[in-house]
Amino acid sequence: MRSHPVESLGEARFDSPASPPFVEDDGASEFEPAGPRARVFFEPGAARAGIVTCGGLCPGTNNVVRTLFLTLLHRCRVHHVTGFRFGLAGLVAGGPEPVRVTPEMVRHAHRVGGTMLGTSRGRQDAAAIVDTLVARSIDMLFFVGGNGTIRAARDVQAEIARRGLRIAIVVVPKTIDDDVPIVDKTFGFDTAVAHAAAAIDAAHAEALGAQNGIGLVKVMGRDAGFIATHAAIASGEANFCLVPEFPFELERLFAALRARLARRGHAVLVVAEGCGASLAWPGAERDASGNLRYASSGLDIGPRLRDAIAEHFAGARVPTTIKYIDPSYTIRAAVASSSDAIYCADLARHAAHAAAAGRTGVLVGRLRGAFVHVPLELAATGARRVGPREWAAVREITGQPELSSPLPPRT
Repeated sequence: MRSHPVESLGEARFDSPASPPFVEDDGASEFEPAGPRARVFFEPGAARAGIVTCGGLCPGTNNVVRTLFLTLLHRCRVHHVTGFRFGLAGLVAGGPEPVRVTPEMVRHAHRVGGTMLGTSRGRQDAAAIVDTLVARSIDMLFFVGGNGTIRAARDVQAEIARRGLRIAIVVVPKTIDDDVPIVDKTFGFDTAVAHAAAAIDAAHAEALGAQNGIGLVKVMGRDAGFIATHAAIASGEANFCLVPEFPFELERLFAALRARLARRGHAVLVVAEGCGASLAWPGAERDASGNLRYASSGLDIGPRLRDAIAEHFAGARVPTTIKYIDPSYTIRAAVASSSDAIYCADLARHAAHAAAAGRTGVLVGRLRGAFVHVPLELAATGARRVGPREWAAVREITGQPELSSPLPPRT
C-alpha cells in the first residue's frame, strides 16, 4: 500500500494549546499519523466548529460527539461548537435549526444510545451545505457517518476547495456494518457483535427446549456480513451463517437443516439482512439514500426465511418449532460497550486535533493498530466485504456445509 497525500489548509502558525507529546510528521508512515501537533492552523480561541451525525443509529455516536466537543473545548480552545441536527438535512437552508453544544448538553450523553443531534438519510447539495458553513462562520466541520457520509464529506470538501475557503472537513467513520475500507474497524461494531451473539445464545436455548427446535436470528449487514460472521464465532452456537457475500441455495440449506435435525435434534441459523437482495425486484422499495430497504415487507429476509423453513418441514411432515429473533433496532440503539467507548474517545480526540492542525478532506481511523489520517478520496472508493479466509473460519466454527453450487469448470 503506497503513501497518500493528506491535504492541509496552510501553514500552522500558532502554538498548540494541547499538551505534549506531539506528533511529528517524518513522512515515513504509509499514512500520516494522527494526534496533536505542536503548531496548529486555527488560532486558539477564535475558531468555530460544527458536528453532524448521519445515517442509521449506531452505538457510540453520542460518545464521539461528547469527546469531540470536550477535546475541542479543553484541548483546542474552540469555544463555539454548533450541532447540526438530523443529519445533512440540518446543513441546508430551511432544515432543522442547529443547536449550540454545551458542557451541560453532553454531560450524560455517553450513557444513552442513539444520537443527541438526531440523524437522517439522503443527499443534500454540497454548495448549499457550504453556504450554511459560510453563513455561520464555521471553520471546521466534523461528519460522523458511514460510506455515504464519507462521499458527501468529500463532495463538500471539493466545493470548499473550489471556492478557495479555509474550512477543515474531518470524518469519524460510523457504520455498524464495519464495511468502511482502509481502516481496521469502525466504532459500534464490537457492541453490535456482543448483542448479536447474545441473541444467538438465546436462539440456541429456545432451539434446545423443543423437539426439532430451530432458532433463527436476523442481524444487520446491508452489503457486508461482518456482524453475522463475528457474532456466529463469538457465540459458538450457530450452525448456519448466511451472508450477502456468499449466496446460498434454499434447497441445499433445507437438505443441510434436515441432516442437522436428524443428527442433533436442533439447529441455529443467523442471517444478515443483506441476504434479502436475492428477493429484490425492479422498483423495490429504497430509502432516502437510495439503498434497498431490507426492513420492508418484500425484502425482509428474516420472516421470509422463517416461513420458507416452516413450509418445507410441514411439507416433509417433520414437526418443528421455529423461534425467530430480530434484535436489529435494539442493537442500533444500544449504549456503547467499554471497548467501543474507548475506541470512540480515541477517534474523536484525533479528529479534533486533525482539524485544529488544518488537516482537511480526511477520515480518522485505525490502520494496523495505529491511528492515522486517511484522505477522503481514498476512503470513498470501495467498501470492505467478508473475504474467503474469514468465511473459512466461520465454516470451521459452525460446521456449515457448502450451500451453493460450485462454479462450472472453465473451458
